[in-house]
Amino acid sequence: MPPPKDVVKIAIQMVGAIPQLIELQQSKPLAAVLKDVCDAWSLPNAERYALQYADGRQTYITESNRGEIKNGSILRLTTSPDQEAERLYSGIQSNNVDVKTDSLKKLASLSQDVTFAQEFINRNGLKQIFYIVEEGNDTGEILAHTLKAFMELMEHDFVSWETLSAAFIKKIVSYVNMNAMDASVQQLSMSILENMVPSSRVLFELVKREVTVDRLLTHLQVTNAQLQLKAMALLIALLLAATDAERRDMMEYLREKNIRQFIHKNIIHSSEPLGDEMAHYLYVLQSVSLNLHERRMRTSVDPYSQTTMRRAQQCPSPLLSLQEQRELLQSLRQAAFESESDAPAGTFSTERRRSLCAKEFRKLGFMNNSNPAEDLRRAPPGLLALDNMVYFSRHTPSAYSRFVLENSSREDKHECPFARSSIQLTLILCEILHVGEPCSETAQAFYPMFFGQDHFFEELFCICIQLVNKTWKEMRATQEDFDKVLQVVREQITRTLSLKPTSLELFKTRVNALNYSEILKLRQTERLHQEETLAVPVLELRERLKPELLELIRQQRLLRLCEGTLFRKISSRRRQDKLWYCRLSPNHKVLHYGDVEEGVQSPPIESLPEKIPVADMKALLVGKECPHTKEKSSGKQNKDVLELAFSIVYDVEEYCLNFVAPTRYEFCLWTDGLNVLLGKEMTSERTQTDLDVLLSMELKLRLLDLENISIPDNPPPVPKPPSNLNFCYDFSYAEQ
Repeated sequence: MPPPKDVVKIAIQMVGAIPQLIELQQSKPLAAVLKDVCDAWSLPNAERYALQYADGRQTYITESNRGEIKNGSILRLTTSPDQEAERLYSGIQSNNVDVKTDSLKKLASLSQDVTFAQEFINRNGLKQIFYIVEEGNDTGEILAHTLKAFMELMEHDFVSWETLSAAFIKKIVSYVNMNAMDASVQQLSMSILENMVPSSRVLFELVKREVTVDRLLTHLQVTNAQLQLKAMALLIALLLAATDAERRDMMEYLREKNIRQFIHKNIIHSSEPLGDEMAHYLYVLQSVSLNLHERRMRTSVDPYSQTTMRRAQQCPSPLLSLQEQRELLQSLRQAAFESESDAPAGTFSTERRRSLCAKEFRKLGFMNNSNPAEDLRRAPPGLLALDNMVYFSRHTPSAYSRFVLENSSREDKHECPFARSSIQLTLILCEILHVGEPCSETAQAFYPMFFGQDHFFEELFCICIQLVNKTWKEMRATQEDFDKVLQVVREQITRTLSLKPTSLELFKTRVNALNYSEILKLRQTERLHQEETLAVPVLELRERLKPELLELIRQQRLLRLCEGTLFRKISSRRRQDKLWYCRLSPNHKVLHYGDVEEGVQSPPIESLPEKIPVADMKALLVGKECPHTKEKSSGKQNKDVLELAFSIVYDVEEYCLNFVAPTRYEFCLWTDGLNVLLGKEMTSERTQTDLDVLLSMELKLRLLDLENISIPDNPPPVPKPPSNLNFCYDFSYAEQ
């Protein structure tokens, strides 16, 4: 007979005593349970004791979390949180250095527990931590434990960051600015400042003023990878909390300090592999930099007003006067043509001069010859397209002149319109590079070549606009083919960017090698492959192969779960540094998980204290269905987190283990693997992709002997039986 649902069988340990094996009744008050346990060991004053998990984070058991205790859990009898908080509060005030150090070390460990943290804060423990820091008499290990404990206590959000004293903040800042300071103290100090920055505008301005960008750049140039990482984290936090104007000034200063070249040489191409956290920060830095173009991209041009204004929902301050706009357009024309229209005023009449200008603007590829600003009314790409055209004409004048003059000499219907192409190409680049889109909390995809060039967007445009002209000629296009040409160019750019070239020169080489004929070959190969797989006999063979290949994919998914994955804990306040690992046991019966330290790649299964039997798993939730995404419903939902979130519902009480996958690929592997464990179909897009690849390979191997032989849709008819069977050989005569 199975035990009642509210009873769990557990073991309770105590130092120097034989463990107790008990049946814990969840309906029984925890105080009564502790009384029974203490009585069994003849311990008085049961109220001074508490239960906590023996493994993992050693969380205290309370009435609110006791429901998470599972059958087979090992607990430990220890001093109660209030007693421990009182003891450590006294210990950190001790004059004995060893006692003080041990107390702070234990405090840093126990402060991860919310129950203990509440007790310690209620005793005004933070005030004592402030005193240790503000006095400034302790350094090294004592100070590091103090700052670690402070970080853990603040993590529970019992106290606002805005309540920190000026003296405390000044001390933290001084640790960052000191040259001769313990690296662990500087790392923790920068983590504290990183948390302060987004909490309020006042704290942001204080940190920005006291910790200069130059100081952060100094920390970025050290060989200590963790210190380098924390410096980058603080820099990113400052950039994200800044206003548009402040962000623009900061990025300009970073450009002057050649930060991109340093990152490109010493971080991206360093001997050490790039970690996930640093990859995320580089992605954010790239995104913030590219988003500086958003204002120009969303600025539409009104050719009839005196100023160029942003769209109605944007800031209404003028960005470009009509005169400046005309001068930029005229500079494009003058750079391409040594025109008669630029002759002295008395040479031609106004009408003649206007006619010549209109003719030259038409040769430049503007749709509206008399008022070319009309072509820039659409936003996006808005003024960003004009910026790119001017940059191209000024920084690569020979390529610009060649583009324009070459097309001027062609027939009208065969000329590639420079202005129209530039406007559309700018829009394509904005879409590919996600200009104007908010930063993801989890993305790590950045382009290494971005950090090798200061004016990345403009230089990329210069390469791609010449690619447009090259592809136009290869396609022998006419004006009617404009959209087709730009579609091919988009494909050339995206295919080349997917190769992650390390420099713009390499990008230029590869994108030019991917000419129109190569694109046609790739398309033809894909089309032929699709046509081959649509023949009726091939479709039947596909269906017969599917079950075997799906089983192969299932096995791969389970193997991936056995290897495990490192997940990050993400809160609504910030991207957290805390890590946890989850993996499936080799016999596919238990999920093991637990917190791990930074730098641990694949912890042994024995080091993961928490367990969920696969038999207890009830359901898999994804996206908006997950409880940890519903908790954030009050704020703005982050699209990326929603796409990567999934949860396991387990046990009779239907607890949830919540995940946020590091990448979409890991999300697909884990959700597929968990569905396999639940006996359900694999539903991710990766399953279909993998199945298509495996089917394609298997079909090609099976049909190898039928190459260049057309496969009929219907089998050939079976011939009629012969009129007689006299042609058969009679074996009876041979035996005689």
